[in-house]
Amino acid sequence: MKTTINTYRIYLDSCCVCRPFDDQVQNRIQRETKVIMQIISHFQNSEWQWINSAILRYEINRISDLRKLSLVNALLNSIPQTDYISVGKTEILRGKQFEVLGFKEPDALHIACAESGKADIFLTTDDLVIDKAKCIQSHLCVRVENPTTWLKSTYVTGGNLI
Repeated sequence: MKTTINTYRIYLDSCCVCRPFDDQVQNRIQRETKVIMQIISHFQNSEWQWINSAILRYEINRISDLRKLSLVNALLNSIPQTDYISVGKTEILRGKQFEVLGFKEPDALHIACAESGKADIFLTTDDLVIDKAKCIQSHLCVRVENPTTWLKSTYVTGGNLI
């Protein structure tokens, strides 16, 4: 079976980029780690584009575990140069709109940056963010999904995805 790979513009929130370095005891965390690493390999091969942001970097720099911080930074530094979205007036105003709709400030800014970066998809492992986004999808300019759910529905590999 021939596989077609579309070029995607993908925003990963901090939950996603930290997932490979979380405790891998739970099956869900293991599956999400595997999928996130598949997505990152597409970034590393320049097949898909990663959208990075100031709020993502801010959250990563707040990781108190220095070993985990080093591992996350090494992983992100392995990805080729990407679109970097600063948090400016537009993102702050859009983020405030999302806060009114029930998102916490960092999540609101992540979504605002994903929109500014014209992401095809915003990926998070945070179920609360996903559930809230599904309730207000008509107010969003980007789809919000769990990486495993998104990749299963998007990426055909002859039946052996995960």
